[in-house]
Order: sequence, then structure tokens, then C-alpha cells
Amino acid sequence: MSLPEFVPFRKIPRLSREIIVTEKIDGTNAVIHVAEDGTVTAGSRTKWINQSGDNHGFAAWVENHALELTGLGVGVHHGEWWGSGIQRGYGLTKGEKRFSLFNTSKWGMDRPGCCHVVPVLYEGLFSTGAVDGCLDRLRRDGSVVAPGFMKPEGVIIFHPQGNVFFKKTIDKDDEWKGKTP
Repeated sequence: MSLPEFVPFRKIPRLSREIIVTEKIDGTNAVIHVAEDGTVTAGSRTKWINQSGDNHGFAAWVENHALELTGLGVGVHHGEWWGSGIQRGYGLTKGEKRFSLFNTSKWGMDRPGCCHVVPVLYEGLFSTGAVDGCLDRLRRDGSVVAPGFMKPEGVIIFHPQGNVFFKKTIDKDDEWKGKTP
């Protein structure tokens, strides 16, 4: 009898470690791939896309900004495509859309000018109080990514040690999205 390949149980990260809380932007998940030869490709949450199967104009935007987007460097870059005509719209003018990168630890001011970064609301040790405080701030003051927009969606909590993301929404956080379990 041969044994199956052994798969070790992964190490369990400690919860009480640093977290990064960002505003959850209600748009559509988007990805940019920059190849070694400088080719730039657009993607959605589940597949590569082009202008014939575009996602709210993201593939066209990527094509129009391809040269600038090579400044992201070789690799895959995830973010949110949001604005006019996409989900909440955030009060942007007709046709105005933005791409905001997710990796806040990597992207500060040194990024292509056509890209934004999701706003960081908190960095520090994990605590439910810190997360709730971020949600309270959004409820009270509105969106950070689009100042003056008073219907922000919620927050994303990134736990770097566990390399895991969580989300918490302002409305209907206790409801399942999509099909019920």
C-alpha cells in the first residue's frame, strides 16, 4: 500500500498582530498584468479581458494607459475599478472612473499617475474596536476615497501575517452575498 503525498498542516498565524484597514470601494474588481516584454493586459476578478468583452471600460482604460502602467513593474497588480456607472458611482462626474490599487504597503506616491491607492484608515494591532472605529468614521464623515460621498460601503481588513483579507460592510453585513449557505 502506498501512502498519499504528505501535506503538512500550515502554521496558524496569531490574530493579535498588525492589520491594515482600508476603505472598501464599491466598484468592480480589476487586475493589471505587466509582462517582462512590457505587454500590459487587463483582467476582471475571474478572467483576462479585452475591449470586446470589457468590464465597465476597464480594458479600454488599460489599453489607453498601457505605457504609463508599465511603471507598476512586472507582475500582477490588483485593485478596484470604480466611479460613474459602476455600483455606487461615488458622485463622480459622468464618465469619470478610477483605478485604485489594493497593495497599500507597496504603493505610496511612487506609482503611475493614472492609478490611485485604496485609502488606509488604520494600521496597528488587530482589535475589533479599531475596525468598528473605522466603520463609525465612514458612517459619520462619509467616504475617504470620494470626499462628500455619504454612502461608503465599508472596510477591508488585511492581516499580513496570515496573508488573509476580511471585509465588513456598513449595511447588511450579517447577510450572505449571493446564494444563502
